[in-house]
Amino acid sequence: MAVSPHHESLHQVFQQDTELLVTAMQRLLGLSVGPVIAITPLDTTVTELLPMERRVDSLFRLDTEDRRYVVALESQGKPDPDKRRSWPYYLGYLGVRYEADAVLIVLTDDPATERWASQPVASGFPGRPSLIAQPLVLGPAGVPVISDAATAAGDISLWVLSCLVHGRDPAHAGILTGLAQALNETNPDEAVVYAEYVEAGLTGSPAVEIWRQLMSTMEIFFRSEAAQKVREEGREEGREEERARTVIMLLERRGLEVSDQVREHVLSCRDYEQLGIWVDRAWEVNDAQDLITATGQEFPPSPVQGASSR
Repeated sequence: MAVSPHHESLHQVFQQDTELLVTAMQRLLGLSVGPVIAITPLDTTVTELLPMERRVDSLFRLDTEDRRYVVALESQGKPDPDKRRSWPYYLGYLGVRYEADAVLIVLTDDPATERWASQPVASGFPGRPSLIAQPLVLGPAGVPVISDAATAAGDISLWVLSCLVHGRDPAHAGILTGLAQALNETNPDEAVVYAEYVEAGLTGSPAVEIWRQLMSTMEIFFRSEAAQKVREEGREEGREEERARTVIMLLERRGLEVSDQVREHVLSCRDYEQLGIWVDRAWEVNDAQDLITATGQEFPPSPVQGASSR
């Protein structure tokens, strides 16, 4: 089943900055993790020899001084009973495979899904379950709205997570402006990645256009969809301008007088194919004025015959 960009961005931001996992567990979920020695991304496949393939979205091994945890992250856009039934399996299998305490954290930006995912998953006799899985959930109620640097306390990845969880809500549109300004002052290589996560996370909501507009005005030229579009348009425009200057240069190097009228007409043209025709014609015409009229375009004669701008 295809997954949305928003689904992917929610858990991939933890892969970009693995320290965010510890921050989320301790600061947002209130867990006492202890001093962390190492955080190791793991293969997300949780398939045994059976033909049914199962995967979690992101998986990490978290080693502390006295315990080892294996933490599974699951992005969830809406309630899904089938997915919920698989969570106890994930926890049981991962705990045995990695000889660790298994933890499941569900990520969502939807309040209803947050409430749904927070309920324990019980299996067994009614009232006397043999197995209880209690997911931990990071959603709108658990992730703070961060709109300024003071609230973020220098943690850009946490700010990005806040934006992914709250940014699609029109009531929190201001969160985007603050994050954009913060990214503009961040290491460009890191800022590019975070900006793309945010754009992917906002896809499908009106907020994505606000974010793209913010990115287009930033000093850092991000490799997001909006920036690629802007750069592509810039490349096209630059390519056309270069070809137009080539036309004028060829006419002048052949010793032809180029009137202001011809010069302005050529340099203002943004039709790349037409400019290509003029490049070819510039080698053949005996009068710069013929460059235009010979291609069938309406071009009035220059008011000052013989004027040259060379």
